This record gives sequence, structure tokens and C-alpha cells, in this order.
Amino acid sequence: MEIKKNPFWETKTLTEMNRNEWESLCDHCGKCCLLKLQDDEADNDEMDSVYYTNVVCNLFDTNDGHCTDYWNREELVPTCIRLTQDNLADLEWMPPSCSYRRIMEGRGLPKWHHLITGDKKTIHEMNKSVLGRVVFENEVNEQDLEEHIVTWPLK
Repeated sequence: MEIKKNPFWETKTLTEMNRNEWESLCDHCGKCCLLKLQDDEADNDEMDSVYYTNVVCNLFDTNDGHCTDYWNREELVPTCIRLTQDNLADLEWMPPSCSYRRIMEGRGLPKWHHLITGDKKTIHEMNKSVLGRVVFENEVNEQDLEEHIVTWPLK
């Protein structure tokens, strides 16, 4: 009789995962690549003062939801924030669908995640990514960012 072993994301905490396991959790939704606006004058909690736009960084690959220069992105885009096991809990603006956030909150991976389906295209086919819904940062005037606020990343 063969005993089925639970997958690493069900048996390890985020801090126990090695680099390859950690990186494989990313579902490539692209929501973290969306430019966000924050209302610094809001009195409510931080998440209520963050607004997602449909504007992505110029390094975003709109064909597959990846960064075109992932390993150098922080040098090329100084505002890019590298998500790590140490800072995840502090990044309250991460969308509820984020696989890292879901694991941290004990909700497990979503049914469309490539580690569940075996296919990295499932997230796009299920319309859970930003593909087909974004414009590049260099196509939008900074003063017009408020006109690009969207709510779909939070659903």
C-alpha cells in the first residue's frame, strides 16, 4: 500500500520553505505588479486606503504574466518590492487571491493554481490574472492614475 505524501505547501510553513518551493508558490497573477495608490490621509486600516489600478510596470510580460527581468527587477524598478518570507505579513495590500497570502492565512492554494492543476495557463483561463486587463505604466500620465483605479484585483 502506497502512502500519499501531502504537498510541501500543506506541511511546511512559509518560513520553512526553500527558495524553489517559495518561488513555485507564485501563481503569476500579476496583481502585485499593478500600480497601487495609497490615500495617506485615510484614518481607517491600511488596506482600505490602497487602491489598485489597471496599470502595470513596463517589465510585465502581458503574454504570460511574468516579469521580463525578474532577477534584476528591483534595480530596474526601484519601487518594486520583493516579496519574502520575512515581509509578507507586513504587505497588507497583497490581494486576497495571492497564493502567498492564502498559505499564510491557512486558506491553502486555490483550485486554479498551477501546483494543483499542473498547468500554468489555468490561472489565465479562469480569468484570475491581470492578462488582457492592463495598460503599461509608460502609456499613462501619472496625473491620470486615479482614472485607472479598478476593484477586480480584490475579488
